[in-house]
Amino acid sequence: MSRPYNFSAGPAALPEAVLAQAQTEFMDWNGTGMSVMEMSHRGKDFTAIAQQAEADLRELLSIPKNYKVLFLQGGASAQFSVIPLNLLRGGTADYLDTGIWSQKAIAEAQRYGKINVVASGAADKYTTVPARETWQCNPNASYFHYTPNETINGVEIHDVPDVGDVPIVADFSSTILSRPIDVSKFGLIYAGAQKNIGPAGLVIVIIREDLIGHAQPDTPVMLDYKTHAEHDSMYNTPPTYSWYIAGLVFKWLKAQGGLNAMSALNQCKANTLYAAIDGSGGFYRNPIAIPYRSWMNVPFTLPAEALEKQFLQQATQAGLLNLAGHRIIGGMRASIYNAIPEHGVQELVQFMQAFQALHQSL
Repeated sequence: MSRPYNFSAGPAALPEAVLAQAQTEFMDWNGTGMSVMEMSHRGKDFTAIAQQAEADLRELLSIPKNYKVLFLQGGASAQFSVIPLNLLRGGTADYLDTGIWSQKAIAEAQRYGKINVVASGAADKYTTVPARETWQCNPNASYFHYTPNETINGVEIHDVPDVGDVPIVADFSSTILSRPIDVSKFGLIYAGAQKNIGPAGLVIVIIREDLIGHAQPDTPVMLDYKTHAEHDSMYNTPPTYSWYIAGLVFKWLKAQGGLNAMSALNQCKANTLYAAIDGSGGFYRNPIAIPYRSWMNVPFTLPAEALEKQFLQQATQAGLLNLAGHRIIGGMRASIYNAIPEHGVQELVQFMQAFQALHQSL
């Protein structure tokens, strides 16, 4: 039997080839007689896994040499605190509010210092991004934070904002590895693993070296980037199995042709799904302004809540899983990360068209 298509926003689908390899190696990795999750994180076997994973990630993203790559615990949400503790330096920080995850980051940062919200999409119900000329940026801010893709709302900023010389900090949890990015334009990139990288439990931080070593004096040692940079992310026991799976995903991405190939595929998948929504004559609706539609998370609604319940039930029966929208937003949401093949999106579109044909005439 073929597996169903999992459109979950996270934890999300993993490539079948990665799951198959992990299954093969589960009891015995590379003839060691141990599962990776049984290995010492300081032993030569896991050290080799960790080093290769970092090397592959650096290659995929063309990460400059003056950036550290950290494999940490706590997910992206922990970084909402860690970032101001390390980068605020007693000054102020600029935050752009484009949705729920931006809001969470802002609320947490405000616990540690003065935060300037440069603009907010709240008045438009987070269906667009405020025009750049309306942003009230501080040229002397310690850093500028934004969320390139709001997983819940389905709003994406496709270009890196121009904020002068202020270091840019970005939560790339739901778009990292879906296309190339110019890491050199950022001071810090962070990303939870459970969407395009691997299993939950891991967060990757890519940080420019000059931003390390400036944590507030009372910062806990485990929340200081310097601690992890100096110990190659091995100060304590890292999430070893998640790190290993992430390494398999990096190898899989390289085998697919790298991020240029993934970019072309992901744009094609998004275009296919949005075309089906826009071509439905209003039966399906996506509320996001077209220039800011997400490639990864596509929310849509049907004409009535009762229809949405039927849609979800029948979609599940058809092997199209986890299409319910976030509880805050409602409606439907299809998350079409790297591991969702083009055929999966085509299957979804065919189901949507058949469902509309059946119910529009009733």
